[in-house]
Amino acid sequence: MPLDLLNHAADGAADARDDATSLLVTLSVAGQRCGIPVLAVRDVLGEQVITRIPLAPPEVAGSLNLRGRIVTAIDLRRRLHLPPAPPGTPRMSVVTEQGGELYALLVDEVAEVMNLTADTFEPTPPTLPAEWAAHSAGVYRLPAGLVVVLDVARLLAIGAER
Repeated sequence: MPLDLLNHAADGAADARDDATSLLVTLSVAGQRCGIPVLAVRDVLGEQVITRIPLAPPEVAGSLNLRGRIVTAIDLRRRLHLPPAPPGTPRMSVVTEQGGELYALLVDEVAEVMNLTADTFEPTPPTLPAEWAAHSAGVYRLPAGLVVVLDVARLLAIGAER
């Protein structure tokens, strides 16, 4: 897998051009199609009860219980400096593991698993907004538009850029 972030978690390195194809779980955040390496995804959950954590950074929506484990929920809209979802909009959670801890990335929608070829991959373009570029491992340029490949390690490095 070219973006197997679980195997690269120690150094945060990932190069999407290593193999001929890449399997990504595609999702959307504020209308933008994104992808996360399929091997980095532990679970996909529907709407969950999230308990707010006092004094947590604004990107941390709270915590949820996944089969007896406490999972920190990260609001990708806040993390990417996007407007909040309209009230009452159901959110989905993409659960990933980093450093032995589980994290749920709150997204608007989870779409499908896509098998993308290396010839459609490009480094992060300079025109991508800074909030997205800081968390991007590159993009896949498809006829239907861009798929921004999210770097899970960078998304979870809350407070590192402050």
